[in-house]
Amino acid sequence: MTALPFTRPGIGEAEIEAVREVLESGWITTGPKVQALEQELAEYVGGGVQMRAFNSATSALEAVLLVAGIGPGDEVIVPAISFVATANVVVRVGARPVFVDVDLHTRNLDAKSVAAALTASTRAVIPVQFAGLAVDLEPLYRLADKHGLLLLEDAAQAIGTEYQGNKVGSSGNPVCFSFHPNKNMTTIEGGAVACNDPDMLARLEQVRFHGIARDSSGHMDVPEWGGKMNLPDVNAAVGLVQLARLDDFNRRRRELVQQSYQHLQESALLVLPVDGDGHSWHMFWVCVDHAELGTTREAILARFSEQGIAAGIHYPAMHLFSLYRRMGYSEGDFPVAERIGSQTLTLPLFPAMRESDVEHVCDTLNSILSS
Repeated sequence: MTALPFTRPGIGEAEIEAVREVLESGWITTGPKVQALEQELAEYVGGGVQMRAFNSATSALEAVLLVAGIGPGDEVIVPAISFVATANVVVRVGARPVFVDVDLHTRNLDAKSVAAALTASTRAVIPVQFAGLAVDLEPLYRLADKHGLLLLEDAAQAIGTEYQGNKVGSSGNPVCFSFHPNKNMTTIEGGAVACNDPDMLARLEQVRFHGIARDSSGHMDVPEWGGKMNLPDVNAAVGLVQLARLDDFNRRRRELVQQSYQHLQESALLVLPVDGDGHSWHMFWVCVDHAELGTTREAILARFSEQGIAAGIHYPAMHLFSLYRRMGYSEGDFPVAERIGSQTLTLPLFPAMRESDVEHVCDTLNSILSS
């Protein structure tokens, strides 16, 4: 039986040839390909924003927090369910992540939970567009404006997602994307920030490359700390080809998800994700009440493995990691996130999947639920 991976990047001859051209050009680090990718990404999301490319979404998030002056003594509100980078970048800049619970069916936070977590030390909110489903952003915009907060959107999983008919990233607020190999498009590794604030954009350029600034004569200064967060042209060349294919990738993902909904049997032991408007379907997750089923998640994963299917866990509840337990978080703080973290399974989803692959995955899950 041929194993079905959890995900597989859609790399073809065009991407390979694009890399070859860069390698043969003699300029392989940050240069014209990065500039072209930034321009095309900005045009893709629209709204008159500009893009700055980074070597990861993690670097991009960290850079925005640094430029915004977030640091020791500050609090940043984040959802308790996300990839851990969402909270880790807050710790990295010296601030404290303040977790809030999420909705079981969307896995996103909302303005009500954020408002309840506000304190005099709150400086920013990082909503995550989980698995490609947009957060309800309008109430968060109003809340951030009312309290003078930075609203930094973590759209690492949401390139191509739409909110109220517009692409996520077009708002003008800082929005960070990821182009990791498991995302809807890839630059091998990479990320970007969308923003319409000229001062923030200029400082992001400095922070991503050692804090270096140059005047019109070429004189170099280092006005602030910066890291090594720039994206090479080799990566950007892959991204330019991928971006041209992104809408087709996302369309295929939606088709595969619709097929999954049709094949999965209804069960009181199964929670399915919301199929919202503008969803880009980075992942297809489910929650299985394995305890009620009389088994364990490990045993369920083993059943999938026996059928040649690689399933994943996205994600454990962040507040229960050792780092955050040391900050005072513990079991019972965020019951929905904890349920998700203990019951979640991520099923294979990538554009090259066949209809027969979807049927095989769904049949396996249906069999588990009925056993």
